[in-house]
Amino acid sequence: MGKQKKTRKIQKQRVAQLKRIIKPTDSRIKDKLRLVKKKKPDLDTIKIHDAPQISSALFFQYNTQLGPPYHIIVDTNFINFSIKSKLDIIQNMMDCLYAKCIPYITDCVRAELEKLGAKYKLALRIITDPRFERLPCLHKGTYADDCIVNKITQHKCYIVATNDKDLKNRIRKIPGVPIMYVAQHKYAIERMPEAYGTKM
Repeated sequence: MGKQKKTRKIQKQRVAQLKRIIKPTDSRIKDKLRLVKKKKPDLDTIKIHDAPQISSALFFQYNTQLGPPYHIIVDTNFINFSIKSKLDIIQNMMDCLYAKCIPYITDCVRAELEKLGAKYKLALRIITDPRFERLPCLHKGTYADDCIVNKITQHKCYIVATNDKDLKNRIRKIPGVPIMYVAQHKYAIERMPEAYGTKM
């Protein structure tokens, strides 16, 4: 009996030594216990994620390109709210920001107002003022929201004047772009750097 115990001990020791020597990926190990080597992916099959380029105008959330004279892209909604509240757009912009303001009208905003018909003749007359600058659009159709979002992501020098909730939510996701809106019969600004303007 003593010899058998010794031989069993020796066998166990040998198996343990073999286990140390044999790699876990060795073909002699049973399929269930064997580790499968992962193949290195080919360079052609690797998906490269395009990271959006961060504007050089931004210092974290702070936009260094914002400064007087302010360039403000005006939305259809904002013009309508201004007319309802009987507000002079340029004068009230300057009262809000305490600096010279240049309002910009995109081609699609103008097209939207033209589509709306005779009710919006006054709005069309307001935007034909020579103090309003024109921003040409290269896209098809007259949907202004996408156009405005594209413009402010490409160029960080604009403030967006809008009362549209959906557009506001989209702009809030873009860092460094303030929003101007009509509230309580006057203009207010959201997310404006303290160094340049008022913060509400």
